[in-house]
Amino acid sequence: MMKKIIAFLFLVSLFSCEDNEVIIDANNLLIGTWLDPVYEGETTTFKRGNSLPNDAYGISFHKNGGFIERTSGWCGTPPLSFFNIEGTFELESTLVNISTESYPTNYAWRIITLTEQELVVKRELTAQEVEYRSLMDLFNEIQELSSSVSCSDATNWLFTAYGSKACGGSQGYIAYSTEIDTNDFLNKIEIYTQAEKTFNVRWGIISDCSIASVPVSVECENGIPTLKY
Repeated sequence: MMKKIIAFLFLVSLFSCEDNEVIIDANNLLIGTWLDPVYEGETTTFKRGNSLPNDAYGISFHKNGGFIERTSGWCGTPPLSFFNIEGTFELESTLVNISTESYPTNYAWRIITLTEQELVVKRELTAQEVEYRSLMDLFNEIQELSSSVSCSDATNWLFTAYGSKACGGSQGYIAYSTEIDTNDFLNKIEIYTQAEKTFNVRWGIISDCSIASVPVSVECENGIPTLKY
């Protein structure tokens, strides 16, 4: 009887070890599950694991090109609810390009160190993100011009549509003073609108199809131009 018990315990221990075994692909060390991220400046360090946790962050790279991120999203308020974001990845030398159905849809990590037990990566901007930042820089210039003059007399203020929704139509309306170089301002608006339209087409951006309301006037409130509808 004692021999049977010992044999049973041995089998349980054997299968338990097999379940916890971390399988490493010698041909591609990136394949597998990575856990316990440690963030230091621009780099993130992961430790290799055998499976994604239920209640903690982790990522998994599969041989077939599949990618899974176990996350709680942007909300950091407890109790946290973790879920999977699925996607695909491509490895080009030390660059990991990741595509998912969640924002951001495309991003990349540069591998700094990769061993059997540790993965250190650095976030690297994709072509889409670089173009988007350039777009936002232009819009910031437009906003700075719009707010460069204090609003004291509403009769000196006009408004114009700006931007391009992926579904069509403008993003909204912005006020501007007739005391600034209006030709320069409106030219920047035109460049920005066309650039956003090109960006939407190039990267397959989607948006809602609601139509932005057209203001009826501009009013000055505490020195700030306010659009009235």
